Amino acid sequence: MSVRATARITAVPDGRGSTALPLLESDGPLALRRTRSPDSSYARVTVVGAMSAPLGGDRLAVEVRAEAGARVRVDAAAATVALPGAGPDAVPASYDVRLSVGEGAELHWLPEQLVSACGSALDMTTRAELSPGARLVLREEQILGRHGEATGRLSTRLTVHRAGRPLLDQQLAYGPGAPGGWEGPAVLGGHRAVGQLLVVDPVFEEALPAPRLLGPTAALTPLAGPAVLVTALATDARLLRAVLDEALEGLSKDVNAAREA
Repeated sequence: MSVRATARITAVPDGRGSTALPLLESDGPLALRRTRSPDSSYARVTVVGAMSAPLGGDRLAVEVRAEAGARVRVDAAAATVALPGAGPDAVPASYDVRLSVGEGAELHWLPEQLVSACGSALDMTTRAELSPGARLVLREEQILGRHGEATGRLSTRLTVHRAGRPLLDQQLAYGPGAPGGWEGPAVLGGHRAVGQLLVVDPVFEEALPAPRLLGPTAALTPLAGPAVLVTALATDARLLRAVLDEALEGLSKDVNAAREA
């Protein structure tokens, strides 16, 4: 039997310089836990997988709303593994992430890797709606197949709107049934770890970083808006995370320098 579940998070300023979580609603395999934040001005929520999911036919969703002035970080306790459904007629699973960030609010969406296991089929969508003064840090990482196995079918789409206008709309597909060439030198070139880092911050309206390479398989691209997109390939999850962490550290320094200028 397939699972349908939606977990919900709402963050609001608590009036004392920190952030409260009036809504922290777990559902099905998506268990939410408030965890200690190294910065007391942020609330931190960790998503804990309570069972194996997503399987074929599952419909999972996470909704995060950061109200005006709130600051929240959402991460995960472990990687999400897309697994094959039961039986030959299993339909693809879906995983929807819906993010809303209000004026002056800040959301860090930093899940662990999504692993596409052999035989699985998953459609994943991430939609973010940002107010003009919102800040967003978003990381996505896909690992195509567990060790020594082929990837499953994976389709991902990331859509971001700021002040009601499109900022980014990107769709990727890998595995059986994906458009031809996805394994070739123009796309993956033999790599099995794919990631991106999106940083949206109003300070980039005055000081947008220049495009540049971040190594042989990673690049930083400024967007038509106060945002920067980092895309990267790697041979494994560890190397991919190292590239994205280094990029985030550098962008954080750029943001802090621009705020102090």
